[in-house]
Amino acid sequence: MPLDHGAIGVESAPHDRSWTSKDALLYAVGVGAGVDDPLSELAFTTENTAGTPQRVLPTYAVLLAQVPGARRIGDFDPAMLVHAEQAFELHRPLPAEGTLRATAKVTGIYDKGSGALVVTESTAVDPDTGERLITSRGSVFIRGEGGFGGDRGPRDDWKLPDRAPDHEVTYRTRPEQALLYRLSGDRNPLHSDPAFAARAGFDRPILHGLCTYGVAGRALLHTMAGSDPARFAAMSGRFSSPVMPGESLTTSIWAEGTTALFRTAKEDGTVVIDRGRASFR
Repeated sequence: MPLDHGAIGVESAPHDRSWTSKDALLYAVGVGAGVDDPLSELAFTTENTAGTPQRVLPTYAVLLAQVPGARRIGDFDPAMLVHAEQAFELHRPLPAEGTLRATAKVTGIYDKGSGALVVTESTAVDPDTGERLITSRGSVFIRGEGGFGGDRGPRDDWKLPDRAPDHEVTYRTRPEQALLYRLSGDRNPLHSDPAFAARAGFDRPILHGLCTYGVAGRALLHTMAGSDPARFAAMSGRFSSPVMPGESLTTSIWAEGTTALFRTAKEDGTVVIDRGRASFR
């Protein structure tokens, strides 16, 4: 069955989402905070450290802005779907606990030949004041759903700088990293069920793309924003290769004033997040 192009532009019903201090702590551990030195990121992994109030990793915004149960876009094998791109803008720092109201819509379905690229946008606001908190944009690639003769989508002008990176930050992931990360809400069996992963062509379950994204976000936060979430404004990147739990990830950063270009790669040099951008206050 073809994808439903009638879903484009149709806004979902509002979805209220609350989170607690524990949820934010679990997310931080899920993206590897404190894995090499448990004392290095206490502002994000504890709520009761003397003189260190709890803060929230900026990339948690992507999970908070998600809208479950939005309109279906057609029938397809979920094993053929992979996360392709993710971007978000944080309009103010996230509190350790709170409530927001989010809506989502499909903004485009593009023909990539071997598959379809489905782009969505979510907006999250303060339910009491209507103040915008998060704007999140993401896309998924669905293998086997292309070839319908549609627009291939906008081109990206990202270009790798012709110089060495200003910063390189390496973080390792844990062998059970996907099992930790899934407790923040993404229960896709691609990241836990060997049989499902095999259907998707993998020898074993892979790490969530958004977990890899969170690891890169930590590198950007600590390197470019002095570990201060209030200075972190936006981040985007394209997922280019899977990561297996337990692999180490190096984020290379090219600083350009209050912005940065970045890419993240595995130990063997395979790039896993490409065309990365971030901006800071």
